[in-house]
Amino acid sequence: MSPRTHHITVDPWKPLAEQAEIGHNRWHEGIPPILEVEEGDRVVLDTLDALDGQITPGMSAAEVAQADLGPVHALTGPVFVKGAEAGDLLEVKLIDIEADPWGHYGFTAQLPGFGFLRDYFPDPHIVHWRIVDDYAESDELPGVRLRYGAHPGCIGLAPSKELRETILAREQAALDAGGMVLMPDVAGAVPGGDIGGEALRTVPPREVAGNIDIKQITPGTSVYLPVYAEGALFSTGDVHFAQGDCEACGTGIEMRARVHVEFKVHKGLAQERGIRSLQFARDSYFNEPHLAAPRRFYATTGFSVTEEGDNRAEDLTLAAKNALLSMIDHLGTRGYDRQQAYAICSVAVDLRVSQVVDAPNFIVSALLPLDIFV
Repeated sequence: MSPRTHHITVDPWKPLAEQAEIGHNRWHEGIPPILEVEEGDRVVLDTLDALDGQITPGMSAAEVAQADLGPVHALTGPVFVKGAEAGDLLEVKLIDIEADPWGHYGFTAQLPGFGFLRDYFPDPHIVHWRIVDDYAESDELPGVRLRYGAHPGCIGLAPSKELRETILAREQAALDAGGMVLMPDVAGAVPGGDIGGEALRTVPPREVAGNIDIKQITPGTSVYLPVYAEGALFSTGDVHFAQGDCEACGTGIEMRARVHVEFKVHKGLAQERGIRSLQFARDSYFNEPHLAAPRRFYATTGFSVTEEGDNRAEDLTLAAKNALLSMIDHLGTRGYDRQQAYAICSVAVDLRVSQVVDAPNFIVSALLPLDIFV
């Protein structure tokens, strides 16, 4: 039998809770599949945006501040891949991503208490994007044009019960130690009930991948995922039109999308090779070479010293924050206010780990591609 094409359609104007038969916003092995496919079949998945339609064109920053994180992320799936079992490696070939074929709209939001620099940016902010052909432009960021670099922010498989319980235990320990962790919460959960009350939130990436936000996973990439549950139970969503290698404010150019994928099962390979998390590969540039490099850029750097002059040895997080804060200052010299600059960093600036050997000070560089300015 020749491979078939399956299309999972969504109503792009309704929240997930009103069409729960097509998706979920938590990870749990007990969520039933919405489709069963053979290896080699093509699956086309319509996806909602990360905030499940809460952000709309023309919305003000004050309205954005009321966004509820309970429904994050609206995912389409799960898809049951016949023959996939625990210990296998599922290859997901990303064939195409159609950028919001319904409204040609995207957004970049700064939500209070969320994002890498949340302590520096307590106020809400919103950038509304128009998607025109291969570009996105916004009145809120005059002079900036972002080229198509679409990728799924969330792509992953269901955990096994054992893995889910292991994850919950370690994330509870991280929360107890003062980390930022979202634990299970039935409020806004799809599905709700017992599953919603014990399922994993979708915010962090884990062994089953999930919210990876890797901009190199554009069409043409093969994603390799270790299988933990029968049928793999694949889902995707939270698609970005473009994003910097940092997504600093917590959002890229968020949008609805239509994602085309194909599956291949590598029997026993994850167990054989000890693969416990996402891997990915491609044999061509993930974007046009002058964008992937980038061709022209301005860079700032940061190292492991606080504003007060305290040396925090080998603190890569501090180095990254310092590099971004310096870039925000630089963008100020180009006429952008600090929240505009933070948004530009999130959708366009690439953080690079420049060195991790010259103790006590690691260096992170922030690269601003100059071709985004028109």
